[in-house]
Amino acid sequence: MAEKLVDISILNNDMVAQLYGKLDEHIYLIEEQFNVIIKCENDEISIKGEEDTVENVAILIENLKEFILRQKRLEKTDLQYSINLIKSGNMTSIVELLNETIVYTSMGKPIKAKTLGQKGYLDAIKDNDVVFGIGPAGTGKTYLAVAAAVKAFKNKQVNRIILTRPAVEAGESLGFLPGDLQMKVDPYLRPLYDALFEMLGYDNYTKYVEKGLIEVAPLAYMRGRTLDSAFVILDEAQNTTHEQMKMFLTRLGYGSKAIITGDITQTDLPKGRPSGLKTVLNILKGVRGIGIIYLGNNDIVRHPLVQRIINAYDKYENDIGKEREYNKKG
Repeated sequence: MAEKLVDISILNNDMVAQLYGKLDEHIYLIEEQFNVIIKCENDEISIKGEEDTVENVAILIENLKEFILRQKRLEKTDLQYSINLIKSGNMTSIVELLNETIVYTSMGKPIKAKTLGQKGYLDAIKDNDVVFGIGPAGTGKTYLAVAAAVKAFKNKQVNRIILTRPAVEAGESLGFLPGDLQMKVDPYLRPLYDALFEMLGYDNYTKYVEKGLIEVAPLAYMRGRTLDSAFVILDEAQNTTHEQMKMFLTRLGYGSKAIITGDITQTDLPKGRPSGLKTVLNILKGVRGIGIIYLGNNDIVRHPLVQRIINAYDKYENDIGKEREYNKKG
């Protein structure tokens, strides 16, 4: 394929510095990912490489310029995500992610969507009373749901926040742990505590708990209750049974919103016991007022290695599945 050279004007030295990154790591990453050569001279960036590739890199850099103008900085994670979008054929600019902050942490850090998938998830939470957020570890399912709950609570859209998850991992071993039932299940609720502490601060969290405005409890505590004017989050829902899922969904009262999060590829239920999350996704598909959002590997916002680890596991499990299918036919 014929080579092409494209020049892009750059507004100032600060933008050049952000585009290039520390020790030029951003430009090296772009050159490596797209197999192009990038140079900067006289307030212009030149891109040299195969025609189609150069055009994609030009779109990438134009998107990054706009991002830097709005954000004033470019992190490596933002760059890698933008690269992933372009390489997957999605030309949408990551600038779309800058429009709204959900809430600020107790330390003043803004919490906002970091991927387009996360933005779609948050939009679904705005538009629906029941939302299922499905995806692998690190996609922000629980964290963003808690952020949305804190925002609704602070804006007085709901009177309380209820966070719950099944403690199925504990099994019968709960009886051997010291303390009462709450102390025994607390370790399984720790991720929910951590998110609340970060967003509210320990003192505010404690005050709201004492007033009964925030509750973090195992799923068993939901039975027999009607949850009015509450923002309810069911985490690790892949570990619910069919009966538990039905029980939870029918607790929802007036003025309430429910977010159900889980990873349908990972369950801790006994072998042969179907996941209530898998079942309910088929039962409620297409029901008005219910949003079902699937987050993927491109939405992982933890250490970059997490995404590569999950990709490797997906490939391994896919290969194992193909081998089993082949052996059955044989």
